[in-house]
Amino acid sequence: MNNIFAWTVFGILVCGMMFLDLGVFNRKAHEVKIKEALIWSGLWIGLAFLFNLGILIFRGHEMAMKFLAGYLLEESLSVDNLFVFLLIFNFFKVPSHYQHKTLYWGIMGAIIFRIIFIAAGVTLISRFHWILYIFGALLIVTAYKLAFGEEKEVDPAKNPLVKIFRKFMPVTEDYEHEKFFVLRGEKKYATPLVVVLLVIATTDIVFAMDSIPAVLGITTDSFVVYTSNIFAVLGLRSIFFALAGLMRLFRYLNYGLSVVLAFIGVKMLVSGFFYIPVGVALVAVASILGISILISVLRPASGLGS
Repeated sequence: MNNIFAWTVFGILVCGMMFLDLGVFNRKAHEVKIKEALIWSGLWIGLAFLFNLGILIFRGHEMAMKFLAGYLLEESLSVDNLFVFLLIFNFFKVPSHYQHKTLYWGIMGAIIFRIIFIAAGVTLISRFHWILYIFGALLIVTAYKLAFGEEKEVDPAKNPLVKIFRKFMPVTEDYEHEKFFVLRGEKKYATPLVVVLLVIATTDIVFAMDSIPAVLGITTDSFVVYTSNIFAVLGLRSIFFALAGLMRLFRYLNYGLSVVLAFIGVKMLVSGFFYIPVGVALVAVASILGISILISVLRPASGLGS
């Protein structure tokens, strides 16, 4: 598949879906119900698999396997983001009918930052292969922290960007419908939605520090890394609304994710001496996550003494 053609198809697909999402189906602010969220989640996941089929046809089996492994890994790591989004919305008391639009623009910011991070990561690895070993070591450290409850904690009140923003821009006390900025007399004010948006965007940057090195452990092909990453991020909003009340059910998922990160980290560290086929990596990631979810369902919190 010609690179320019592939990037063009991906760009048109994403832009078209984002326009339909906010410009047509969600033009008016409303609370996203579970049924609607499930439909959109299924649509985004379906598009990702359809896109993967296109990669299979035009770029071959191995590249399609890498996309699928990267997509599965990124979507799973995004579960952490769901907990944080819930924390942020609760902290700022964001009305449910404003949350979709706020997440929409937060995801748009995430897309821009991930372009920068992925381009930098791929460039560094292509020029300095030993960077791969550093990424691998970082993933193993992250896996340890995730397994033992030392993962990053997010306190919206301590976000430095928000503190700087408040010094230069006055913020209204209350939400002004779904507006981000309002005029009062001749002075422009930001609404609390802007603050929420800043917190979501900067939080995603923190999570990208872990997730992007993880997918770079699967492949360094910039097209596969970026498209699998973005499809996972785009589907995150719908999955958030679908699982907001159910996320805590998967109590062992963090342990599964820690094992996955450790596996990818080891794969990076031994890449110069031992090649682990992408098919093996895909089966390992899917199996580990599937087992952790199954155990979570079979052994819910209420059934344990802990």
